[in-house]
Amino acid sequence: MLLFGGCASLQRHEPIEVIMVGVEPLQGEGLELRMLVKLRIQNPNDVPLDFNGVSVVMDVQGKRFATGVSDAGGSVPRFGETIVAVPVSISVFRIARQVMGVVTNEYRGKLAYEMTGKLAGPAFNSLQFKSSGEFTLPSEIFESGK
Repeated sequence: MLLFGGCASLQRHEPIEVIMVGVEPLQGEGLELRMLVKLRIQNPNDVPLDFNGVSVVMDVQGKRFATGVSDAGGSVPRFGETIVAVPVSISVFRIARQVMGVVTNEYRGKLAYEMTGKLAGPAFNSLQFKSSGEFTLPSEIFESGK
């Protein structure tokens, strides 16, 4: 009987879904830009997910763009969702590198992004997440050069 109970605790969980839902400016220092990134965490599992920290890495066009950590804690309800705010830092050098690609029309107005991170849980239990997509810059950026 104990053996079956142990196996039930090892059942596989569906991966969580993390979506960026908002960005707000924060006060930066010197050569950095700071933003508060709001993430919607969706739990498709039948058990709540408790967490006590979040880390995020954002890449744009395959290059590191922003990183952030937060000691925010909480719980994502079973078959539910919650929003977590994570402050991220961006180096002005990383911004300049991305702007040069946009100005030279290297990306034709479309930028691919990838966000990876970790939701830290109690007792060394962590869940990794990954989200990617593409966003299109307003056409006015490219038409102003004509």
